Amino acid sequence: MINENFLKLSESYLFTEIARKVNAYKEEHPRADIISLGIGDVTQPLAPAVIEALHKATDEMAIATTFRGYGPERGYDFLREAIVQNDFQARGIDIEADEVFVSDGAKSDTGNFQELLSAECVVAVTDPVYPVYIDANTMAGREIVKLPCTAENGFVPELPTGHVDVIYLCYPNNPTGTTLTKEQLKVWVDYAIRENALIFYDAAYEAYIQSEDVPHSIYEIPGAKQCAVEFHSYSKTAGFTGIRCGYTIVPKALSLPLNKLWNRRQSTKFNGTSYLAQRAAEAIYTPEGKQQIKATIAYYMENARMMREALTEMGFKVYGGIDAPYLWVQTPKPHPLTPSPVGEGEPSGMSSWEFFDWMLHSAHVVCTPGVGFGAQGEGYVRLTAFGTHEATTKALKRIEKVL
Repeated sequence: MINENFLKLSESYLFTEIARKVNAYKEEHPRADIISLGIGDVTQPLAPAVIEALHKATDEMAIATTFRGYGPERGYDFLREAIVQNDFQARGIDIEADEVFVSDGAKSDTGNFQELLSAECVVAVTDPVYPVYIDANTMAGREIVKLPCTAENGFVPELPTGHVDVIYLCYPNNPTGTTLTKEQLKVWVDYAIRENALIFYDAAYEAYIQSEDVPHSIYEIPGAKQCAVEFHSYSKTAGFTGIRCGYTIVPKALSLPLNKLWNRRQSTKFNGTSYLAQRAAEAIYTPEGKQQIKATIAYYMENARMMREALTEMGFKVYGGIDAPYLWVQTPKPHPLTPSPVGEGEPSGMSSWEFFDWMLHSAHVVCTPGVGFGAQGEGYVRLTAFGTHEATTKALKRIEKVL
């Protein structure tokens, strides 16, 4: 017998369906020059400091005295200590090295951490939301409560009307690119403490924050160490989508013994992140690495600025793109291909998938349909700033032309 909860999932993962549609179009139009602003993969090469660290670590693996086999499940001390010093202590946050668990990326840990919790837990997620949060808990058979994030509420979710046990929050947000201020995030920490709930805080895009009042970590909020687990990724921070490395903070002050349980789980099901990946991650905390990573992030945020300004001038309603590499774009009204007949009132905008198809067929540009992130994403698409300057500029010109 199979786990019947898997049958409750949609037939394909969102980005698998996008790839299928794009590949089908390419087969029919082999000469089409497709520009992807959809899937959030990076385009800029690894920082020189990272490359140097990878080469050095590779050379170490060729010598018996410096060769490394299985590493510690929590991660090597050199990386965990660098994380504590640079990502937390530098911001006045007291995190200890044994609260840091190095992983192969935030996607794995945000999906797997729910294994520690009872199947009876009620889980709250924002809508729209990163699909992994819902799918992982659907696989476990949990009840899921959705918290609408719309233009009307400024994409700030309201507290659940009843009790929930777990809340997934992702800020800067994927997919909307919006953020919470410290005051807004404090509302959630206070709720979690009051309700004895647990917050899973996905901070994968914190390095892109530009605004002063937007927290880089939930632990900037008093009391958060009693109620929150935080996930980090080097995928978008340092271009590690192909290297695979991230980390999770599991405070020992949590009301449940999750630090010990997560260590037990990782010891059983995970053999640790590769030594090469961890040396590469360590390098981004060097003075040279910090400057190089900062420059790459600035490169992508310049794309975001160009996109936001150009699309706004074209008449689109655009959210995000200020503290995040994602832009949440409302589909156009009226429908550019089939205007509604005179006398039928205000025409509605295109659906997310209609606009996806229109962009692909008309401009040869790939976006991500907002409805793939939840019902509240209908009528929006997500665009990413992870392309090259040249491809981003070219895509914007194409969109303007076909409009």
